[in-house]
Amino acid sequence: MSQRLMHRTAQRFVSPCGCAFVDNGLFRQGLPASVRQCKLLQRERAARNPDVAVFDYLKEEVGYRLSDRILDIKRELKVGLDLGCGRGYVAKNITDVELRHLYMSDFSPAMLEAAQTPENIGFTKILIDEEQKFPLESKLFDLVISNLNLHWVNNLPQCLKEIRRVLKEDGAFLASMFGGDTLFELRSSLVLAELEREGGFSPHVSPFTEIRDIGGLLNQCGFTMLTIDTDEITVGYPSLFELMWDLQGMAENNAGVSRKPHLHRDTLLAASAIYQEMYGKEEGIPATFQIIYMIGWKPDPKQVASQAERGSGQVSLKDLHKLDNIIQESGMEGRIKFVKDMIEDNDKNKKN
Repeated sequence: MSQRLMHRTAQRFVSPCGCAFVDNGLFRQGLPASVRQCKLLQRERAARNPDVAVFDYLKEEVGYRLSDRILDIKRELKVGLDLGCGRGYVAKNITDVELRHLYMSDFSPAMLEAAQTPENIGFTKILIDEEQKFPLESKLFDLVISNLNLHWVNNLPQCLKEIRRVLKEDGAFLASMFGGDTLFELRSSLVLAELEREGGFSPHVSPFTEIRDIGGLLNQCGFTMLTIDTDEITVGYPSLFELMWDLQGMAENNAGVSRKPHLHRDTLLAASAIYQEMYGKEEGIPATFQIIYMIGWKPDPKQVASQAERGSGQVSLKDLHKLDNIIQESGMEGRIKFVKDMIEDNDKNKKN
């Protein structure tokens, strides 16, 4: 697992009363009836922030890495979909080498409007709610990409089935998600602070998918030939408050409707002290973001390999231990001769 150290110097300070994981205004207005509605409001607010580009550093980095992986697909890709494109973190890195036309989608109109577009290929922007049936015909895309978006989808299996539906046969699904170890420092600091100051705790960091569950979920939804790996990006911040401010600017603050509507000032100050004591360094505190990368393919019935008939093997496994001795004595030519002799012997035995 590779690690990359990034450092973020926050340009603003969030008041201890204004916890980035709690949007008190939403509760006062009684607006969010669900996690999805709450997340939509957070994205709309983030997209309209005049300084929104200041908070793009993490998603831009992961978007660049994800777009680079498209080049590993050694086949011609014509039409692709960037699902949950945000501000175009992947799209702006795609050229005519990878695709000819790109559909860009998001469920936030303001975010979709602000999305950066590819320079030298055609593109189409379309509003898509990942929790609903996609307004797209089946077997339309050679490639579907999703960058740090699917962790906010409540019904992830249904979303993956929709992705499979709009993919052409032998089409690829390439995505990145936050993993279960993301922000473990912040999570533990808030828990310890609440236990100390309030005698109990409630979740303030939304849950993330574990890497061990991704493979089974993709298989369950009909994807094959899976490749899944993880990466860690560690970002440095002056203190806990700058971290929380940036999460709010990314629209990655907690969207749980059942979350506590308020965090006490003493609890936040205690969490900041605990964070610094347990994980801090002289220059500030680290925040770990675990990134899960995955690629899966929609099966093509024409390319399904047929199973060999029982007993059709030509080399006995009991003779494989002899290969090491043969190579040591006569090199690779001896190994080739050994295999040929076994095949000839096997053919003779079948004739007899």
